[in-house]
Amino acid sequence: MTKFCPVAFCFFLFNVSAVAQHKFTINGYIKDSLTGETLIGANLNIPSAGKGVTTNPYGYYSITLSKGTYLVSISFVGYNTKIISVHLDSNHQRDIYLVPSNIIIENVTVTGHRRDNNVKTAQMGKIDLSMEKVKSMPALFGEVDILKTLQLLPGVRNAGEGNSGFYVRGGGPDQNLIILDDAVVYNTGHLFGFFSIFNSDAIKNVSLIKGGMPAQYGGRLSSVVDISMKDGNMNKTQVDAGIGLIASRFSIQGPIKKNKASYIVSGRRTYIDQLIKPAISKSSSFYGSGYYFYDLNAKVNYYISGKDRIYLSGYLGRDVFNFNNAERSFKVTVPWGNSTATARWNHIFNQKLFSNTSLVYNDYKFSFAASQNDFSIKLSSGIKDLNAKTDFDYYPLPNHKVKFGALYTYHRFLPNIVTAQQDTTVFAPNNANKKFANEYGVYVQDDWDISNTFKVNIGMRYGAFQQIGPFKKYKTDVNGNKLDSTLYKTGQNIKYYGGLEPRFTVRYSLNEDASVKAAVTRNLQYIHLVSNAGTTLPTDLWVPSTYIVKPQISWQYSAGYFQNFNNNTYETSIELYYKQMQNQIEYREGYTPSLKDPEEEFVFGKGWSYGAEFFINKVKGRLSGWIGYTLSWTWRKFPELNDGKKYPTKYDRRHDLSVVATYALNKKWKLSSVFVYGTGNAVTVPERFYFINGVLTQENSRMNAYRLAPYHRIDFSATLTPKLKKKRKYTDSWVFSIYNAYSRQNPYFIYFDQTGSAADGNLKVDARQVSLFPIIPAVTWNVTF
Repeated sequence: MTKFCPVAFCFFLFNVSAVAQHKFTINGYIKDSLTGETLIGANLNIPSAGKGVTTNPYGYYSITLSKGTYLVSISFVGYNTKIISVHLDSNHQRDIYLVPSNIIIENVTVTGHRRDNNVKTAQMGKIDLSMEKVKSMPALFGEVDILKTLQLLPGVRNAGEGNSGFYVRGGGPDQNLIILDDAVVYNTGHLFGFFSIFNSDAIKNVSLIKGGMPAQYGGRLSSVVDISMKDGNMNKTQVDAGIGLIASRFSIQGPIKKNKASYIVSGRRTYIDQLIKPAISKSSSFYGSGYYFYDLNAKVNYYISGKDRIYLSGYLGRDVFNFNNAERSFKVTVPWGNSTATARWNHIFNQKLFSNTSLVYNDYKFSFAASQNDFSIKLSSGIKDLNAKTDFDYYPLPNHKVKFGALYTYHRFLPNIVTAQQDTTVFAPNNANKKFANEYGVYVQDDWDISNTFKVNIGMRYGAFQQIGPFKKYKTDVNGNKLDSTLYKTGQNIKYYGGLEPRFTVRYSLNEDASVKAAVTRNLQYIHLVSNAGTTLPTDLWVPSTYIVKPQISWQYSAGYFQNFNNNTYETSIELYYKQMQNQIEYREGYTPSLKDPEEEFVFGKGWSYGAEFFINKVKGRLSGWIGYTLSWTWRKFPELNDGKKYPTKYDRRHDLSVVATYALNKKWKLSSVFVYGTGNAVTVPERFYFINGVLTQENSRMNAYRLAPYHRIDFSATLTPKLKKKRKYTDSWVFSIYNAYSRQNPYFIYFDQTGSAADGNLKVDARQVSLFPIIPAVTWNVTF
């Protein structure tokens, strides 16, 4: 039997074997010298060889070179560049430690690193955020928020006033893959979306990818937000705490065994309920009402050997809203939140092959319970996953970095569960609609330096999704009446979907400081968030692809020009994109919530978006920050909606501008400011009012035919870091901030109010705007022991 061997693959294998005898490999981890934390995305460059490599999500690097002596430059944002000499006459395993850079206030401030990844890499639309930058941003109520900082970047559009949800390049909120230590996070909001669930004290790294998504990520159409928790200080115990306007934080980390094992535990809780409790007397009918949320992050890691390391991490967060009306014996409890647990094993097979294997559990729950007198009702929904994945990083040649892997996820969906009780009678309608599914994925990608001018990232992913039993499928007539049913046993196949997802990105260097890039990606999405509102609320439902609901599919094309100026002090880019989407989901017109299976209320259509993003980022000096501007269009077209005509989506925004600035005034004071402007949301409003049989009736406009007023505001913050005294064993800082400094009344939503009466002939219907946040000052005290 003749064996098939593609020419390119055979040539690649020949090159690997041909050079293996003449080259040697240096590998290891790049770490923070003070804490022992591994540094994700650190750069290791060998100028004389014209080669370089970037550390993977675990801080690991590997590079193969010819025998000889080299000067190696190691750099990372916010750290001093380190130059070491390496003599290669055999393979080396070496960990490298970088020292954090301190700001020096002189005529010119330099942060001590060469930053040109935006020009040199083939990756498009990727932005890494340092936690130092995130913490310096002005924040609502003084609460630092990772996701709100991401919303200040071009191509990322916020979901509304104060909302942590976001939309990327015309995609919906469910089209963003948000992962925390390999665990998917399904609801990212606290306080009904006003704050994100991510506690900045527990976070090490945040990466956003909005274009040219690598093959290792799948299951979403628009973007990836990859968030890594801190591993814990390997050298000494460290305590961080913060007291803010509505919440406090506490974090402790340190070595379990120095340079061998460490831990971190971080918690956060609001005290809104405790602040308002004294204002509500025990005689009040609302005594016992309140709201609070909390987060808990924990992680431990252990170096078993020089080749093996294990991590255990978890997150638990809950929002709890209680409403009590004693006069009417009416009570409501609304708890919701996420739970995740991740176990990971890093293994170094040899100098060129690194692997990570993860087992992940995550659970998102929403519950609504209400009772009055002897009647009670409860509604529950959520999604629970069990996930296993393995990823390999292979470094066969200096100009190749190959990544491949596979994953499996078992899903359980609870779209709607309703139960009720009257006295001793329990009502448990057959409306659970539980659904189960298997999701699979395999991928391979090659980051290939073809030459000093050309670099490509080529990837292929195969994703599959299988709805399985137990499940009962009904046949219905045209009126929805059930005629017959088919029962599927546990694990039995109901519907299978699958498809290839090619990913291709190319970079062409014009010179040392400029390059052009282009990318084409195809993505499949098998689970969907269906909302009857314009924002991401905990009441929104996650539903799987089924025999009725097809996977969403997208093709995205993007191209960009990237150039740095003044020794990489300024990063600039212009990116153009076009994205087309199939099998988009909305509720049918006139939908009202019911006990029916939600997918019976869906309609399906297509969408497309296109635009241009402009970005100027100053990364060095006393003054740093960026200007981001996006010009974009986002459309949807559904045969059953808007008479089959295209319409702009609710989050279509023609103009979106963000200006971010941070200024180091001196060694004690750092000033920051943010200005944002955006075209108002597209809305559907009543155009005519008339009476039918004495009842006031309205006729709506076409879908999203009108716009709310533009959104804009300016925020300020000032951070005071007192001079460190020798006798003090702690450092502290004060953050003073003003949100919405000129108290702009930005629209949250509009409603229509009636005055007068039809009988008197003076009935008037007026549009009223509801706004949330006027000017809000805040102060936060942070301390580190």
